Formats: sequence, structure tokens, C-alpha cells
Amino acid sequence: MIGILGGMGTQAGLDFCNKLAIQYRGKIDQDYPLFFLYNKSNIPGRPESIGKTTGELSNRFENITSKKKYEKVLKSLVDGCKKLEKAKCKFIVIPCNTAHYWYQDLRKKIKIPIINMPKEVFIHTKKNCKKNSKIGLLATEGTLKTEVYDKIFNKNYKLFFPNNKLQKQSVNKAIKDVKMGNVKRAAKIIQPAINFLIKNKCKKIILGCTELPIAIFAFKSIKTVKSSKIFLDPNLILANAAMKKYKS
Repeated sequence: MIGILGGMGTQAGLDFCNKLAIQYRGKIDQDYPLFFLYNKSNIPGRPESIGKTTGELSNRFENITSKKKYEKVLKSLVDGCKKLEKAKCKFIVIPCNTAHYWYQDLRKKIKIPIINMPKEVFIHTKKNCKKNSKIGLLATEGTLKTEVYDKIFNKNYKLFFPNNKLQKQSVNKAIKDVKMGNVKRAAKIIQPAINFLIKNKCKKIILGCTELPIAIFAFKSIKTVKSSKIFLDPNLILANAAMKKYKS
């Protein structure tokens, strides 16, 4: 059984489940994959819990505060994963890019495997994009700050991001709108950031926040999502990786 730690946000977790079910639908109920969704929406905000890096901290108080926030999120993630362990899931997926900042410490505390979403996106990119290509990344400020994708992609690709103005007025607002259920407005707000990356000749664009595929592919079929020539949808890639492991 696939264990899904959701709630980051709730719409993103449901989007993952929907993609899992639609892609691997059966002729009867019993043909569908078994999965357990724990919508743990009370996990502290990930971007808000990421402080400055240690070298940039101006004083000891900031260092202690940042560490406490990190540990609080980690504890909540661990609690969620342990519930999935107890439910006898064979492995876990986390449909949240920013949460993978805690991945290494989380793995140390959980006995069953946890699929690494950014790593799966990298594996998919290697199969579909030439080495040293410019890859755009749309993500939360937390994901950008912690370099969750940079650490995996930088040896093979040139990651490119929106400028600060577009990050705040386009990306951040679109993510917030999806969380609030205003998907139509999010679809319009994210467009300037997309145009910026395309204008700067990005070969692919990683939708590095699981709210963004919801905004960009709003009211479109799964066929449209799969056939996209520019966008890389981590939720879709993670769903495929989960089913590959599930079948094995």
C-alpha cells in the first residue's frame, strides 16, 4: 500500500491522489492501487519555518529560533510518517516540494522508504532534456532559499528563476490563491512568471510547488498535463514513480 503524507496543502495532496487514480484506473474497483492518504494539514508552514542559513545569522537568538522551527516541522512530519508506517504502508510519498528540505533527517527516523520527489523530477528531466540546458523553476521562496532542487540539478543543468518582483507578485500570490481555492485567479496571476522564463529561453519549467500544476492546468484534462512540452509536474512524476515502486 502507498502511504501519502498530504495536507501541504490539502489541494495538492488531492491532486496527487487524482493523478494516481486517473493514470492507473482499472476496469473495476479492485484494479485500482491501494493507498492511504493522511491529510496532515496541521504541519507548521514549511516556507515560514525556514530561517537564514547558519553563515548569515546575525545573532545567537536567530540561530536558536530557526532551529526550533526546523525541529517543530520535522517532528510533525515524523509523526505523520509513523502513522503511515503503522497503517502498514510499504513506502511513503510527500506531495510537497518544500517539505523535502527535511528529507534527510526524516529518512533517519522512518523505517520504510520515502520517495524523494525532487530526485524523481531530476531523473525524469535527464530522460527528456539535454545536459546543460536552462531549466526554469517556479517554487516557494522556501524551496528556492534551501536549494532543494539546486543541489540535485546544478551539476547537469542551469536552473533559472523569476526575479524578486515576479516571485512575490506572481508566484507567491498564485500559490496562496490555490490554497484559498481561487484557482481561476491563480491561473492568471502565474502567467507573467511563466512568460518571463520562456522569454529567457528555458527549455523546461519545473512547477516546484504542488499548488502550481493546479493553477496552470486548471480545468484541463490529464492528457493535456501529460503532453505538456514545457512544464514538468512533480506531482505527476511522483505518481509515476510511486506506481513503479508499487508494482515492483
